[in-house]
Amino acid sequence: MQRGDHLVCDICVIGAGSAGLSVAAGAVQMGAAVVLIEKGEMGGDCLNAGCVPSKALIAAAAKARAPLVSPAFGVALAPASIDHRLVHDHIHGVIGAIAPHDSEARFAGLGVEVIKAPARFLDPQTVDAAGRRIRARRFVIATGSRPAVPAIPGLAESGFLTNERIFALTALPGALVIIGGGPIGVEMAQAFRRLGSVVTIIEKDSILCRDDPQAVAVVRDRLTAEGVAIIEHEGVASVARTAERVEVQLDAGRVISGTHLLVATGRMANIEDLGLADAGVTTSARGITVDARLRTSNRRIFALGDVIGGPLFTHAASQQAGIVIRNALFLLPAKVDYRALPRVTYTAPELAQVGMTEQDAREAGQAVEVLVSPFAANDRAQTERQTEGFAKIIVGRRGRILGATIVGPGAGELIGLWALAISQRLPLAAMAGLVLPYPTLSEISKRAAGSHFTPRLFGPTTRRLVGLIQRLVP
Repeated sequence: MQRGDHLVCDICVIGAGSAGLSVAAGAVQMGAAVVLIEKGEMGGDCLNAGCVPSKALIAAAAKARAPLVSPAFGVALAPASIDHRLVHDHIHGVIGAIAPHDSEARFAGLGVEVIKAPARFLDPQTVDAAGRRIRARRFVIATGSRPAVPAIPGLAESGFLTNERIFALTALPGALVIIGGGPIGVEMAQAFRRLGSVVTIIEKDSILCRDDPQAVAVVRDRLTAEGVAIIEHEGVASVARTAERVEVQLDAGRVISGTHLLVATGRMANIEDLGLADAGVTTSARGITVDARLRTSNRRIFALGDVIGGPLFTHAASQQAGIVIRNALFLLPAKVDYRALPRVTYTAPELAQVGMTEQDAREAGQAVEVLVSPFAANDRAQTERQTEGFAKIIVGRRGRILGATIVGPGAGELIGLWALAISQRLPLAAMAGLVLPYPTLSEISKRAAGSHFTPRLFGPTTRRLVGLIQRLVP
């Protein structure tokens, strides 16, 4: 609603990535007047440079590997012929198929006032967007994040890639050097190796260092078997570009050479040029500071998604959007709860985690029981010849489910059962008693849960009880 020289609304959302779009769509469909401001592409990083293109690339890479594994099934396929320009077209075709859901036209059709311009707070209750001034009962900052680029001598001049540029390549890198062994780095390493690139990962810590070391070992072994060179516990001293190559010098002096360099060393929040000081919004090195209700130091302003510094997942942004809507529209004191928030690294095999890892639980002083079921004991995994990995369930006192790690085929799909169990505080017996179709990979979760009860069920007490019953009952 225009009021004088101001556009007045119930909620003004700054940023049209996953977090901002979720708030805007939910709020407007509940009857709120919503203004959405975005200076870049609708859909944000997830659609244009993150989740969607990376998984499309991974899918193409999986097809490229099919001829190598098909002989084990008695099927011979011709060697893969890869045209990276067509791989590029596939990636951008997937983006194009999803883009209408995040488009300006869709949100305008829902009744959202969309303004394509940079936004800046003028004071605690006013935002300027290309000369238009917006006043709102509540503001929501969802400006996301961008690649964090380390201060390495020569890196800025090297012509390096990040996730924002690598999906624009129409020619396959001959030799790809990746700085950073987190989820993005290892996913891209395996995908490009499968497509034909020579790939080296350089990680100053261990790859996937947040995850269960035993599960990471399964992923590491597969990457190495597929030809990815992994250098761990070594930092990068400098980078230099020659006419045809990029030279990465490690701290120990060794030089790794490639045709392309990908930097995948984390993310940093987009908080510059928003006028946050004028809005009374406190920030830190991680991003905007919020409380458990996602309120900033200015209680009229909420923030969510990557801009608050983590967790950096699209599904976390979706959960946070619901918290913001309940607080901003219904004045309910809803709070975030990441206890059952899953995460997945989409390598092959996939690595999925929800709740505590074994190390987390032990460091927290929990009394821990560890239940492990290998995919080698799963009949469906045997039929698919994908038997690497396991499900590991972390159980606390009185059978309380603390966490689950799954590394293996379809781990990202299988972790959902454990996310549900943790979020709803289901007892381990509920998982053990679940009837699942045979043969399916999901049986690995039931088998892991059931192993908690096996010693009791088949122990001496049970045998004595069965013997007694058989003697007493004619």
